[in-house]
Amino acid sequence: MKSITPITFKNREQSDFVKTLRKRVDAYFKENQLPKTGGLRIKIKAIFMLSLYTVPYFLLLFGVIENVWIMWGMAVLMGFGMAGIGLSVMHDANHGSFSRKKWLNKIAGFSINFLGGNVNNWKAQHNILHHSYTNIEGYDEDIEPGSILRFSPNAEKKKIHRYQHYFAWFLYGLMTMSWTFKKDFTDVIRYKKMGLFKQLRTSFTKELWLIIATRVIYFIYMLVIPAMLLEVSWWQLIIGFLTVHFVAGLTLALIFQLAHVMEDTVFPTPEDGDIKNQWAVHQLQTTLNFANGSRLLTWLIGGLNFQVEHHLFPHISHVHYRKIAPIVRKTAQEFQLPYNSIPSFFQALASHGRMLYQLGR
Repeated sequence: MKSITPITFKNREQSDFVKTLRKRVDAYFKENQLPKTGGLRIKIKAIFMLSLYTVPYFLLLFGVIENVWIMWGMAVLMGFGMAGIGLSVMHDANHGSFSRKKWLNKIAGFSINFLGGNVNNWKAQHNILHHSYTNIEGYDEDIEPGSILRFSPNAEKKKIHRYQHYFAWFLYGLMTMSWTFKKDFTDVIRYKKMGLFKQLRTSFTKELWLIIATRVIYFIYMLVIPAMLLEVSWWQLIIGFLTVHFVAGLTLALIFQLAHVMEDTVFPTPEDGDIKNQWAVHQLQTTLNFANGSRLLTWLIGGLNFQVEHHLFPHISHVHYRKIAPIVRKTAQEFQLPYNSIPSFFQALASHGRMLYQLGR
């Protein structure tokens, strides 16, 4: 794809819904005198998630833990910490909702570069392509995981897809590893050709060198320094490294796939470059919430079980989603529009599994 052909979202009859929803959500923040950013709550969470990643690392590095099974457990904790930073810190920051201070958003958003990713590649795929064109084949790269998996009924079907409901879960665990070793290097070339870096006010040269420099730092602290200091064999070190990535990749993939590749969501096809819905209504149809009653899960995954609210208001921090969700639900119901929601995480997981099966058949 050399460039993005714009898609328009048109439906004048739905404009009243959009105006009403925005007015009501804005009124909530005004009446309660709240900023739309994360405030102190998200900063406390950021410290927790960063600690979940770094404390096990330094415990291992300084030889505090010697039992190999406990060491492996530390790698598991690092994986959850890595996912937690992505879900609760980096994600908000790169939407500009972590803090009212732009420099703090930039620092928090740049954390992805020290976890084996690249901030502007992520913004190109997530902020521009995924949020603008949710569940639209050929635009939303979140539903284009490669030929081995089929996430859209509009994608080409292959024989191997008949079994994807069995092996997809393992491949999810390889997601962040793919970014670290391959995807960022191929994406930086594609996004240059697509003109996305111009939208992000950066350049191909800058991004390529940024990926190389921060990737070197990443491999030094994750592999070189541990190899020098830890009294473990090389293969044990590799198992630990792979464990961190597998836990993080599986966690991230499940959270994001349960929001879109589901039985209740739709996968619209543009007609002559148009989607016959307002953009906000398109988000309602292509996005799903799950386990909104679980405060613990909501806290741990950065509020991304409230994906409907996130997609409608990506510049509002996730710490507010629980409060604005009733406003969104009520407004959608008044205008006879869908509000997709599944009560529990495991029910959502089962629905995603059935969807993988259906797409493979």
